[in-house]
Amino acid sequence: MSVRRPQPDAAGWRAEEARLGWWLTLPAIATIGLVAVVPIAWTLWESVHLHDLRMPWLGRPFVGPANYIEALTTARFREAVGHTLIFTVVTVTLELGAGLALALALNRIVRARGVLRTAVLLPWAVPTVVSALVWRFMFESPAGVVNGLLVAAGLTTAPPTWFADATAAWLPLCLADVWKTTPFVAVVLLAGLQGIDRSLYESAQVDGAGAWRQFTDVTLPLLKPALFVACLFRVLDAFRVFDVVYVMTGGGPGTATEPIALYTFTSLLQNLRFGYGSALSFMVFVFTFAGALACLRWLAGDTLLDRAR
Repeated sequence: MSVRRPQPDAAGWRAEEARLGWWLTLPAIATIGLVAVVPIAWTLWESVHLHDLRMPWLGRPFVGPANYIEALTTARFREAVGHTLIFTVVTVTLELGAGLALALALNRIVRARGVLRTAVLLPWAVPTVVSALVWRFMFESPAGVVNGLLVAAGLTTAPPTWFADATAAWLPLCLADVWKTTPFVAVVLLAGLQGIDRSLYESAQVDGAGAWRQFTDVTLPLLKPALFVACLFRVLDAFRVFDVVYVMTGGGPGTATEPIALYTFTSLLQNLRFGYGSALSFMVFVFTFAGALACLRWLAGDTLLDRAR
């Protein structure tokens, strides 16, 4: 005679599925903790200690918030933050505008669509160091391609020294970053455009809406999530810009184009101030994490508001 085992109730099934879910995600959680949480915790520990390899006899005494106070009261740190904000605002604005125009054009193309989309992605596939070197050679004085074109067009007789001027050096930097990352924005926005139902445009056209009204009343509202995602990723990436500046200007002339990431690199690996550099690194992490969290909360609230409407 077989004994029938009692079946678990709904609550028991949910508890069992929850345990199974935790066991299945445990390797991923452990990996994230190993590659993300542990380095962040170590950086925080270093940031509250005096660790200077130029003076190893001092050891690693605990100094509390001294490194953070030094950073906040240093003019070079404030200038680096200002340079980072300027670079972020200019490049992200240009990339969103150019990426939107490119995505709209690609969305309308029917013939050779795959070839054109592949060609658009080529700048994004080029390594950043390579693209930065190419743009540096283009603006190099006096034999750069850009200076040669300016002289040939009769716009100037004395080619400008782009990287020797504190203001002019920003132009090749911003153009190099825009050329490199606009394809990423275009791809994200193109995915959003392809998710818009074509019947909405047909209805708007029946109601008498022209091309501009269709763009402002149909395309932009429905493209807002994709625009937000592209903007968020680009803002976070631009705020941590390092490689293109390091290759093209090295933060110069002087420190006129030095962003916060390059200042952190200089303090940490060139001046060997591990404690102070760790404090700078942790501050950059806090700024970017807080900004991303605020943006995600804003997007979630905005999405819920749209659904309620």
